[in-house]
Amino acid sequence: MSTSPRQQQVVIVTGAGSGLGRAMAVSLAAGGHRLVLAGRRAQALDETVDLVRSAGAEALAVPTDVTDTAQVERLVQACVTSYGRLDVLVNNAGAFGGGGTIDAVSDEDWEAALAVNLTGYFRCARAAWRQLVAQDPPGGRIINNGSVAAQVPRVGGVTYATTKHAITGLTKALEIDGRRVGVRCTQVDIGNAATPMTTRMQEGMPQPDGSVRPEPTFDSAHVGDFIRYVVELPLEVTFPFATIAAAGMPWLARG
Repeated sequence: MSTSPRQQQVVIVTGAGSGLGRAMAVSLAAGGHRLVLAGRRAQALDETVDLVRSAGAEALAVPTDVTDTAQVERLVQACVTSYGRLDVLVNNAGAFGGGGTIDAVSDEDWEAALAVNLTGYFRCARAAWRQLVAQDPPGGRIINNGSVAAQVPRVGGVTYATTKHAITGLTKALEIDGRRVGVRCTQVDIGNAATPMTTRMQEGMPQPDGSVRPEPTFDSAHVGDFIRYVVELPLEVTFPFATIAAAGMPWLARG
């Protein structure tokens, strides 16, 4: 088998309308990859498509709610109809969910977080897996955005941390089951990438010792570049886990 990088892959990115998903799409576009961009907001997706096309790459916007099985299956079918196959799924769509300690989390907030952060990942991975193992030649990658919260919870982040810890189990299961069918799975745990959702980190975040302190962030373009690196790895290479975080953020020992 060749060990050269895999070029011009067909990649689905969920949550591509803003933030990390948009950064991933822009970086993948710079590599010439063909993209299928999913998210709930059609206008935001179209803005990302414009950025991708400005970089000279092909992109298709498919408005998708990952909590709906039929919409997820249509997403993968749209990818195959347009480009003939699927090479990589980037599971990125997510929500912080209800904040606070467990006594403050409602059933509705809990179920909503599970629906997006865990069951949504499952649905997308299942639909992608079926295509990856059926196509000719078979195989490909599934990349899960795990978050540093998959390793260490934040204060008052029980819902988000629980869903992200579960992604680690999903990643391990996909990686071991994928050995026999040429499917590799990577979990990228991201900490404090600068997006509109993380601006408050520079103002101050609650710490386990009761204090509130600003936390450093880093340019989300670096996340996109890392995702591109994994996408371009040959399939004889697996990269199960990686962490990319702002230097100095309090995650190795929170508190």
